[in-house]
Order: sequence, then C-alpha cells, then structure tokens
Amino acid sequence: MKFAQEFRKSLQQEGGLFHSHPPSDVPLLTRFTPEGYPQKWIDSAVPYGQLKKCLKKVTRELQEIGLDKDTLAQLTASERDPSAVAFHYHLDGRAADSNRFRPRLTFFVHLKDGVVVDAELTPPTRDFLKQIASKTQGPEDARLENDPTQAKPAGDSNGSSHVLPSEEESLSIQQLEVPLVFDGEFFDILQTDVSNLDALQEEEQDKLGKEIALLGQDINKATAPSKGRRARGDLETWRNIFELYLDARIFFSTRESDHGSRTSTQAVEQLRWFQDQVLSKKLIRGLKLENSRQAYSRFLNMNALLLQILKFQEINNIAVTKILKKFDKRTSLGVSREFPVTIKSHRLLAGSVAKDLCAQMSNELISVVPQLDDYLCPIFDASSRCAEKGKDFVPFVELT
Repeated sequence: MKFAQEFRKSLQQEGGLFHSHPPSDVPLLTRFTPEGYPQKWIDSAVPYGQLKKCLKKVTRELQEIGLDKDTLAQLTASERDPSAVAFHYHLDGRAADSNRFRPRLTFFVHLKDGVVVDAELTPPTRDFLKQIASKTQGPEDARLENDPTQAKPAGDSNGSSHVLPSEEESLSIQQLEVPLVFDGEFFDILQTDVSNLDALQEEEQDKLGKEIALLGQDINKATAPSKGRRARGDLETWRNIFELYLDARIFFSTRESDHGSRTSTQAVEQLRWFQDQVLSKKLIRGLKLENSRQAYSRFLNMNALLLQILKFQEINNIAVTKILKKFDKRTSLGVSREFPVTIKSHRLLAGSVAKDLCAQMSNELISVVPQLDDYLCPIFDASSRCAEKGKDFVPFVELT
C-alpha cells in the first residue's frame, strides 16, 4: 500500500475518541470509538495528496527549462570540478524573526559576450539563463569577475553545488536567480500546514494541561486527611498506582537499556502493562471514594489522549519527511535536511508535547501524593524541583 493511502487510513481509523466517564475496570485500550481522530485534527493534517500534485508541477517546470533531476544530479556530482557550473538551492528566510521563507534557485555561470557557455548545461537551460542574463545587465547586476575570493559562495547543509569555475580566459561569472513558481507554492503549502499543526498542538496541550491541573486538585481534595479513614486508604492506593505508573515509563525511559523516547507503538505496550498491573493487584478496589474512582478514569483518559496526540504528531511527522524525500528524489535539489531547521517548528517537528505534559503530570498529579520522593525517577524528580523553584521545565530528551 502506498504511503498516501496509509496516511489517509491512519487519519480515518486510528487514534480514537474516548468516553467521558468509562468504567474504571474497562481495559484502557478498548475505549476507542469508531470515529478516529477529531475532524478538526483531520482537517489540519498534512495535505500529502495536494503536495504530491504540486510536486508534479515543480518537476514539470524544471524540465521545461532543461533542469530535470538527472541534469541537476550531474551538476551536483561535478561540484569538485573547478570548471563546472555551480548552482545553489536554499530556503531563504524572509526575516530573522519569522518562520516564513521562500526557496531560491541560483546559478553561477560563465558568460562570454552575453552568452552562457557552460557545456554542462542543456541547450534549453543555456537559452533560458541567457534571457535572464540579458534582463540583469547593468551596474546593479550580480556579475562576478574572475576573482576566486568573490566568486565562491558560502556552502550550506543541503549538499547543492557551489564550486565556481576559475579560468584565465576573458570570461565573466554571473549570478542568476531562476524565477520558479511552483516550488514556492509547494513550500508555502507545507510551511503553512506545519504552522497550523503547531497551533493545533499548542491548543490541545493547553486544554489537556488544564485538565491535569484540575485533576491534581481533585485528587488532593479527595485524599485530604480531614476526609477520614477511607481518604487515607485512597491515598495509599494512589501512591501504589503512581509507583506503577512511574515504573511503566510510558512515553520515555531513562534506563540505560532502553533510554530515550517511546514511539506510539511502544507507548501503547507500556500503557497496557501499567493497566494490567493495576488490575492484577486489584488497586481499583482500594479506591473507596467515588471521587477517587472517577479521578482514576480521568487519569486513564488523559494518558490515552496523550497517546493520541503523540500518534497524530508521529504520522504527520512521517508525512513531512516522506514528501521532502520525494521532493529531493524528483528534483535532486536536496532540501530535506534544511527544511526542519528553517521552518522553526516548536511542536510538530520538535516533538516536545508529550514531554511537557508528562512533566506537568509529575508536578501537578504525582507530587500531590506525599512521601513519593523515594519512587521518583530522575526525570520526574528534576521536573518537580524545577517547579518548586519556579523555573521552566527544560525538555530532557527529544522525540525523533
């Protein structure tokens, strides 16, 4: 099955919404309803099909001026040849404080009497660049004479060719920007969607964060010593539940054997292990107060929703990676590694949502149960100390 079909199927069938008040003894991973992700999420997903169609326009536009993928690949491969033509394709930021950019394709070519003489270029490309050169003649053009210190542009991370020829004959070297249309359209769609996904994830993170804070307050009230013997019994049960939760290391691990972030598949397994342990130890029966039992159901749902957010982030991240690799494969322009750095995504591509919410669970849920410090793993212990000191929590490991 092609990725585009898999992506659509994942959006329609996976994820799942959760009941507001499911029974506590119902297995966590059977609480999905058939609707899949919320429609708002689906509408905000990477428009993979639209980007594929736009990419076809990009390749056609390049082919029309003789810059098919094989020609560009050959130019890139000859970058060490000092007599070869150089080109530079990069994502040019429009402002230092902005995540908006536009792509630029620039050639550095030999001109003799206004004619492009680089043999590596196809006749359509030479004719096209000649037309551009004729429009840029004058005192403000980008012509570079035979000075190697001026003629060689700085390199970048995307692997495009940059080595400029240095011949002793009477040639000039001119910098020419190729006015493409559809690559700009492609990256405008992609960066707009990444920005929208960042905004959506920020919104969902804020909503879940408020629910975490409210649940922490409710657990604290339900287990207050003034509530009597049953409240003290519930407090001990919550302590045991949270000890198992920390042992599960659901979304990331600090153990040497499996250190790092969990994938959504791994997180499902760890969630399943956690709930199996809670059920086998019959801890739910230890929650005597109705408020505590409802709080436990809400706690499970928050973890399931966090898993849903992680999965949605994961499949959209894959979609971005796939379409950028396809762009490089069909154009040989090499931008797949540059895009994540240029776009400045703080959520979708940085992968910080699960970390931040888990840290908040530690600060506002687990920490409300007294005498739990002996059980805290280094991550949760560090985040709690940061909270006590009024510092922002610093993410400790990046999701990949």
